[in-house]
Amino acid sequence: MIITIDGPVGSGKSTVAKLLARRLGYAHMDTGAMYRAIGWKAYITRTNLNDEELERLCVNTGLQLELIDDHQKVYIDGKDVSAEIRTPEISRMASLVSTFASVRRYLVRTQRETGLGWDRQYGGMVAEGRDMGTVVFSETPYKFYLDADIKERGMRRWEELKARGIDADLDETIKELVKRDENDKGRSIDPLKKAEGATVIDTTGLTLDGVVEEIIKVINQKNN
Repeated sequence: MIITIDGPVGSGKSTVAKLLARRLGYAHMDTGAMYRAIGWKAYITRTNLNDEELERLCVNTGLQLELIDDHQKVYIDGKDVSAEIRTPEISRMASLVSTFASVRRYLVRTQRETGLGWDRQYGGMVAEGRDMGTVVFSETPYKFYLDADIKERGMRRWEELKARGIDADLDETIKELVKRDENDKGRSIDPLKKAEGATVIDTTGLTLDGVVEEIIKVINQKNN
């Protein structure tokens, strides 16, 4: 039972995925954190952003996800980087490294292995990211694509940064999201798009619980 939730930054997919997984008693996999982790290592090691260098980095990187008390922890080479990967700088790095085939090959393989293992272990899994339904778990019938107005997405992202104690300007945050959208939708490899057969939900103005209820409604309809 694998449920995929794709969509751009600020669409609500991360929080919705967590709530949905908790509601169903499933595992929740935040795949964006994996791109952030590779971006973090590339940043601290000053790796040149080209396929050859990034492939070498991936081959020599131990990336591991763990669920601890319903929270996902991200480890790089045994180091817990869960907090360090959540800065605006690493967010930009994640967007950049995600455009390279070597990084995507490595992470797609890792995501499939981790996701299938968690699916067996927990009896189901909710995977969220930007190509879960189109690439990583394309065969699942339970696909969703969340979106929202750019101003609302910017506000959500800005509030998220503030909650983490990160000083950010709202207008700059919105501009960053526009750039991320251009990178994610315009990349030649696995661009951000709605998966075939996915249910689209516009989360603008909706409560998180309301979005979760809509997803569960669709799942129940598919199962009947």
